[in-house]
Amino acid sequence: MSYTFASATILLLLITDPLGNIPIFANALRGVAPERRARVILREVLIAFALLLVFLFFGAQFLRVMNLSDLSLQIAGAVVLFLIALRMIFPPDSGPQTELPGEPLIVPLAIPALAGPSAMATVMLLVAQAPERRMEWVAALCVTMAVCAVVLLMAERIQRLVGERVVMAFERLMGLILVAISVEMLIRGIKQLAQQL
Repeated sequence: MSYTFASATILLLLITDPLGNIPIFANALRGVAPERRARVILREVLIAFALLLVFLFFGAQFLRVMNLSDLSLQIAGAVVLFLIALRMIFPPDSGPQTELPGEPLIVPLAIPALAGPSAMATVMLLVAQAPERRMEWVAALCVTMAVCAVVLLMAERIQRLVGERVVMAFERLMGLILVAISVEMLIRGIKQLAQQL
């Protein structure tokens, strides 16, 4: 599956899911002073960005060390994306959320909310499929993280403006698109596997 800059950016946005992360960030930042929240959000976005950059540049070496092929990464990535998409469409009933004490650092905001396993697998997959376009993928990741930062900084305003139900409906729509992308990745991976056998 050949990605363009635009399709890679959209895929990364679907996976990092800034709208879906609004409730997670709102809950995690309840114990943080309002004047510090913007700084905490920017810090967590930068940490997630740095981690994904590491996987983007050194993911291929990691695959070689683990003796994994690009094809296995594509099929595994498709399965992970499919499961993430299902959780977006059918979110689990987590019950009442407890407020986190103090200021969150790295977990749960940077990891796994933004830079989760599916995002790590996706940046490695992009580089594995077209290593010569690495800087294009870096640019797509920059745009994705910038959008995440803007959405999360405006989270309270967005929730007030459109309401929680609209945010949930939009997240389910993104989940449906992500299901289609993951199925397409899986089909292409199986076709490549069949050609190799």
